[in-house]
Amino acid sequence: MPLATTPVPRRLLRDDVHDRLRAALVSGDLAPGEQLRDVELAEQLGVSRTPVREALLRLERAGLVATVPGRSTVVTSPDARAVREAGAVVAAMHELAVREAAPLLRDTDLDRMRRAGEAFAAAIDSGDVEAALAADDALHGVPVEVCGNRALAGVLDQHTPAVRRAERLRFGSLAGRDSVERHARLIDHLAAGRHDEAAAVERATWQSLDHLVDLTPEPDPDHPTGDPA
Repeated sequence: MPLATTPVPRRLLRDDVHDRLRAALVSGDLAPGEQLRDVELAEQLGVSRTPVREALLRLERAGLVATVPGRSTVVTSPDARAVREAGAVVAAMHELAVREAAPLLRDTDLDRMRRAGEAFAAAIDSGDVEAALAADDALHGVPVEVCGNRALAGVLDQHTPAVRRAERLRFGSLAGRDSVERHARLIDHLAAGRHDEAAAVERATWQSLDHLVDLTPEPDPDHPTGDPA
């Protein structure tokens, strides 16, 4: 059978729908509490309902949406425990990526990390949260790419969106000065061959997000349910 007749387009379509919906969830374009109807999403994306349903199932496993059988799917609100758990996994995976990639990194890879670090610092100075997070993803993505660990990349692909969504939904600006300094130390350690120190900095960088995902407000004695006055 000729290769051209194999059903690759359907797989790519399914993944494209998933990625587009996930991006909208992480960015907040699809907000917590919003109902998602597969028919409407299929019409908006110009696809059938099947890839939309498959995408929603994957997004539910990632905790970004919740589905009630027989009813619509709803965008979830970030849950403090779930975000912390995802953050711990993400930190561990990035530490492992740095350890595996460190002896393989070339000067061109370090240059990519430096450029991403400069873009991150510039975005922090201008208060551009989206650009800062994109640059941060680019910088930390270099070791993930270089190490070539597909299992590691798959875990990050599943759990990183929950962390990034919490950052975007809860904060209008980034207190990223510490991250700018950590990025510089990470690259310096890698360039000098200090692999253990680089891995420790990478883990600390992601663990530093813990204070950003404290999503549970202090209880109000006058309003035990947490409802506003």
